[in-house]
Amino acid sequence: MSIFGTDEKSLRGKIILADPRLKEATFHQSVLLLTEHSEEHGALGYILNRPIGKTVGELLPDPAFEELQDIPVFMGGPVNVEHLTFSAIAWSDYGDSLQFVTHLSAKEAVMHQMEGFSVRAFVGYSGWSEGQLEDELEQDAWIPRSAEKRIVEISGMDTLWKEMLRDMGPWHQIIADEPDDPGMN
Repeated sequence: MSIFGTDEKSLRGKIILADPRLKEATFHQSVLLLTEHSEEHGALGYILNRPIGKTVGELLPDPAFEELQDIPVFMGGPVNVEHLTFSAIAWSDYGDSLQFVTHLSAKEAVMHQMEGFSVRAFVGYSGWSEGQLEDELEQDAWIPRSAEKRIVEISGMDTLWKEMLRDMGPWHQIIADEPDDPGMN
């Protein structure tokens, strides 16, 4: 039985929210899209709500990237932070599901952007070895969720974690609104 209570084993295309008790700086209050997952090979994903305050144009001031100049860059995770990668995500109303493509070249990113995808730029990615994510899920470090349409929009990323947590019910609403330092309450 999987985390979702079905025989489905892969979390590919799912969202995981950092549990409020997870204080590690890289993942604190993070929302991750899992782009790869298998129990045998581990998992790979990108933090969706951690902008680094730079655009593609600031990091790659090359005319070849003109269409991508204004795209904000996000910290995808702590692995391979010296690499910039592009991803494209879109919501399919027909299938009520998330569509995504990762590891895009700049040219491929522009093509997906022209097709209506939201293009994201990430520095680094998040990765887990075989069984590591499953262990962290059993320890309640992450809260698995189905993908939602709102993750496609870049605006609102600063409140995404709290909003997704609040939607889970009254107890999660209280947790989402707690200050980081309870002594400041």
